Amino acid sequence: MRAVIVAAGLAFVLSLFGTPFAIRGFTRLKAGQPIRDINVSHAGKRGTPTMGGVVFIVGTLLAYLAGHVVLATLPDRVVAHPPGMSITALILFGLMLTCGLIGFWDDFLKVRKRNSTGLSGRGKLIAQAVVGGAFGVVALYAQGSAPTTTGSTDISFVRDVDWLHIGKIAAVILFVIVVIMTTNAVNLTDGLDGLATGASVMVLAAYLLISFWQYRHWCADVHAPSYTAAYCYQVRDPLETGLIAGAAAGACLGFLWWNASPARIFMGDTGSMALGGLIAGLALATRTILLLPILGLLFVITALSLVIQVASFRTTGKRVFRMSPLHHHFELAGWSEVNIVIRFWIIAGIGVVVGLGLFFGDFLRVVS
Repeated sequence: MRAVIVAAGLAFVLSLFGTPFAIRGFTRLKAGQPIRDINVSHAGKRGTPTMGGVVFIVGTLLAYLAGHVVLATLPDRVVAHPPGMSITALILFGLMLTCGLIGFWDDFLKVRKRNSTGLSGRGKLIAQAVVGGAFGVVALYAQGSAPTTTGSTDISFVRDVDWLHIGKIAAVILFVIVVIMTTNAVNLTDGLDGLATGASVMVLAAYLLISFWQYRHWCADVHAPSYTAAYCYQVRDPLETGLIAGAAAGACLGFLWWNASPARIFMGDTGSMALGGLIAGLALATRTILLLPILGLLFVITALSLVIQVASFRTTGKRVFRMSPLHHHFELAGWSEVNIVIRFWIIAGIGVVVGLGLFFGDFLRVVS
């Protein structure tokens, strides 16, 4: 736990004090956020520097490395974990970086064209599918000396469901779907100052708690008490997932200081897609694929609002909401931006609390 605290704290400091440099840098580069003309309430935000996700991506990586320095100072009996970067960490950072690069290219095109049209929707989906498929294969086939892989061929909820075996091909397809849905859902939620950042902090903190609990009850932990085998978690590298989730949560929290209303900088698609890729990877590594929609309740609601709006307009010619995603509907209904963000954070918090309750409830059910 000491390494996780150090990583989270360092990531927070790096992001908090590093973001002002990013603000000045992107302002000099004239990397301002284009605003759609139909969203007149956001006209005053035009020109606010974007691509701020670079800050917490770098902060997460540096904090993770610092966490490993701390781990190296601890006795082997305290840390049931092999030294160095694990395959799980490579997968998680690979997803974060590659999805972030997709978002960076989208942001770059928007800035260069000086409008809100960046990478085409089809282009994003293809790139996300390639990334999800590539890392899905690595997660299922790269085993090394460990007794298990990062991914699983079983459908998982709070842990693998043994009787829901789907095979490797279907498991890769499922992960591709999870990556596409999560990256786009987080991206859609990033429409108001601090909204996606605050919600992501909560989800990442939830995965920190889940990972730490799995680490304390890990099947591969040779130092664990003998009774742990009765209810251990068959996952790979839970300390790594906790370290990365904690570092990312700390980095996002530091970024939120500058991203909260009125935002001095936006994370852009660079940040939202990077977070979506990382969260999808955490769900894969912790074997909680079906728990993710509950933990990420706000992301699901936001994405569904767009799906409902498009489906309704195409089939009936009528709109269900004044504007989608959902937070823009409430803006047009007269709610203040801060009011919407706080209430949506409450929804995000409810999803996290319910998800964690289901996770720990299953543990209590097994051991009682």
